[in-house]
Amino acid sequence: MDLGGLIQSIDWDFLESTLTRVLAVLLCLTVHETCHGLAAYALGDPTARDRHRLSLNPFRHIDWLGLVMMLAVGFGWAKPVPVDPRYFKRPKQGMALTALAGPVSNLLLALLAVFLSREIYLHAPYSRGGALAFEFLLYTLAPLSIGLGLFNLLPIPPLDGSKVLGAFLPDRAYFGLMRYERYGMFLLLALSWFGVTGDLISGAILGVYRFLFELFF
Repeated sequence: MDLGGLIQSIDWDFLESTLTRVLAVLLCLTVHETCHGLAAYALGDPTARDRHRLSLNPFRHIDWLGLVMMLAVGFGWAKPVPVDPRYFKRPKQGMALTALAGPVSNLLLALLAVFLSREIYLHAPYSRGGALAFEFLLYTLAPLSIGLGLFNLLPIPPLDGSKVLGAFLPDRAYFGLMRYERYGMFLLLALSWFGVTGDLISGAILGVYRFLFELFF
């Protein structure tokens, strides 16, 4: 096959869709992890800063297996930002705020994506080329970011929601919950395999997405 035939055989729509999803996932995960580090730093913990994790460079945060899982099945992870709760004046509350910063940042990112989509729709409804690709990225980014934020709010270790819940638990119950953190990933994989988390999160994503669109459109 000559070069021209090879180029013609490429499914450009699929390639564009795949690249857009990769960019959206990288952005969601990078913002999520960076905001964990920023929250911890604001509360007095310099660990993330000292390990160069207060960065929007995605290669500082990406776990390659987690990225592949995120792209393939919509359930994945990044490298956790290192946090040392001993720097916090109130360790449980500090951990809760640090954990909450990730999901909140994803919901704010989705809000920004929907707002920018509205601006393009109003001011450049017949966009072409780069503007059209950017609009497609925004439409891909919003539900992905909402999904990542909501998924992490589940109160299952090691997800952020378990640390938020821990702020309201007695110390004994909190440390008991954290003791099972190493097994939480297996539970999440099992729930994902049987479609439990997928069905739950999908409905929540749709509800939040509709709310944001009604807010701006």
